[in-house]
Amino acid sequence: MKINSAQFDDIRPYYEAEIPAAMQRIAGDHLFPLLSSYVYPSRPITEVRQLVQNIRTIKGFQQEVMKNFDEQVITRSISEFSYEGISLIDSDKKYLFVSNHRDIVLDSSLLQYILFKNDMDTTEITFGANLMSTPLIIDIGKSNKMFKVERGGNMKDFYKSLLHLSEYIRHTITVKRQSIWIAQRNGRTKDGNDLTDQGVIKMFCMSCPDKKVTSLAELGIVPVAVSYEWEPCDILKALELYNSIGTRYIKKPGEDLNSILTGIFQKKGKVHISICEPVTQEDLESLADVNDNEYHRKVANLIDERIKRHYRLSCNNYIALDLLHGENKYSKFYTTEQKEAFLSNMKRLEEYSVEKPEVLKKIFLNIYANPITKKIS
Repeated sequence: MKINSAQFDDIRPYYEAEIPAAMQRIAGDHLFPLLSSYVYPSRPITEVRQLVQNIRTIKGFQQEVMKNFDEQVITRSISEFSYEGISLIDSDKKYLFVSNHRDIVLDSSLLQYILFKNDMDTTEITFGANLMSTPLIIDIGKSNKMFKVERGGNMKDFYKSLLHLSEYIRHTITVKRQSIWIAQRNGRTKDGNDLTDQGVIKMFCMSCPDKKVTSLAELGIVPVAVSYEWEPCDILKALELYNSIGTRYIKKPGEDLNSILTGIFQKKGKVHISICEPVTQEDLESLADVNDNEYHRKVANLIDERIKRHYRLSCNNYIALDLLHGENKYSKFYTTEQKEAFLSNMKRLEEYSVEKPEVLKKIFLNIYANPITKKIS
């Protein structure tokens, strides 16, 4: 299928020519002083505004703003930031990074920081249309190589948007020669179970349906495992899961923005990112002797296996599992002080009035316990 790049104008990031105008809008937004005080805490706002207004390129925006943003996040809310697997990536190749998804912004942003620090090109980033809620977020996102993913609608529109997304991903990697970051599923993992939606794999194949091995091989899939000692938005996730019992959860206005800000400011302890072994053509050929649905499932399972293997467990995972079962089976993996810190954090659940507090507590503990349950299963 011949692709005209203009057909992606509804979802693509900004072109270079659109950056100067976007910088003017960002610098003039009423929330700019708040952003400036976080990203550049020691510099006067007039100086920061001038700096942003002078940015002319995507790389300039990422170097001057996003790199500093990531460094502030690491300094203020992460006690130890580490990563591995960068040697598995060839700077001359383009990849589709498929990541577990725990935080709306930081999962992808911290990977960009790793790439930037290793003199590698950053990726384009999927960003849900529901999150592009204000002109400021749109300008920051699209200047940071984010592209829009539509969600919902009737079945016909949903299919069209998935095909459109699939074509854009293939076009970006094979023609634009840009890598892409995408979550393994629609939305964040809220219960601690990192599972790749086989529908995501099916979507990748939609733009090349007749060659299922080639379809995925040319995208260069690389699983990514992001591990947080303290789960971003842990209390908010537990409340959402609690309020979803027996009913469909409806988000309140401003809830996504609250999750973004909570994820940024909340203490995260140790954070580790593992770039896993790329999925090779040989891997894909070994799974291909089945029908399409089974093939998509097997590829999803392969990604899950690599993410699970590289996921780094923390003391909080072991503490939660022991508390869940009333045991001290894993006490060698944590100290008394670490357990007290976990219990103190969990005590915040008492600030919320719910009918069944023990159910809410169990949900919270499972968010932390499920990663170890899956890893040792």
